[in-house]
Amino acid sequence: MTNVCFAGVTGWTAPPILAGIDAADDLTLTAGVSRSAAGRSLVDATGYGEGQVYASVADALRAGPVDVLVDYTSASAVKDNVVTAIDAGVHVVVGSSGLTADDYADLDERARSRAVGVFAAGNFSMLAAILRRAAAIAAEKVGSWEIFDYASETKPDVPSGTARELAETLADVRRPGLGVPIEDLQGPVEARGADIAGTRVHSVRLPSYVVGAEVVFGAPGERLTMKYDPGTSPDLYAEGTLLAIRRVSEAAGVRRGLDTLLFD
Repeated sequence: MTNVCFAGVTGWTAPPILAGIDAADDLTLTAGVSRSAAGRSLVDATGYGEGQVYASVADALRAGPVDVLVDYTSASAVKDNVVTAIDAGVHVVVGSSGLTADDYADLDERARSRAVGVFAAGNFSMLAAILRRAAAIAAEKVGSWEIFDYASETKPDVPSGTARELAETLADVRRPGLGVPIEDLQGPVEARGADIAGTRVHSVRLPSYVVGAEVVFGAPGERLTMKYDPGTSPDLYAEGTLLAIRRVSEAAGVRRGLDTLLFD
């Protein structure tokens, strides 16, 4: 049986994942983390689980046995949470955005030194994972692309984990070409988006968006557009998260991208 602690247990993404853990024969929810619900039982706060809700990851890990921490918190909290879990010898599944490539490099070194597995995905949707893999295939043949990052008007971190992970994935294939170098532009450089791993990424923050991404490949005389556009339910993230919980302990260090579990 795998004991799971869920950080962000009262958040928007949590309910379908908690329901999946509750229905599984090999997983059990033993602790949760939420400052607003700290001190309450998991059943009282969420309807699932056997333990308590704590104010911090450190408190939750001290209270009882935990095999895997699942983090769906915020960009400001996630790195400290992951470090706390690694230092406690607990495997981590990261669903929060905000971590950079440098952050993951630091976490990878720390996790390997403690024989801990960390699995992170910018998006745990199956279709988002397929987009990531399809875009990497396209980048092998097409040398120019840009990414559009979509999220709600209240999302403070830019770009989203979905778009950042996509850009960093494509950087492993090659760096895209630019028609006009950034230093030769006339006008505000910001109009060309942010440089994320060599890709120009344009973040859109408007009502009605959840977290989506679009990559546009351009070649002479033609374009190829790949777009991931989720609905408003968090249900689509549950299957991928449960898969990661079950497999995060397979290797020490950081692994990224749900497609690596689906296709490799």
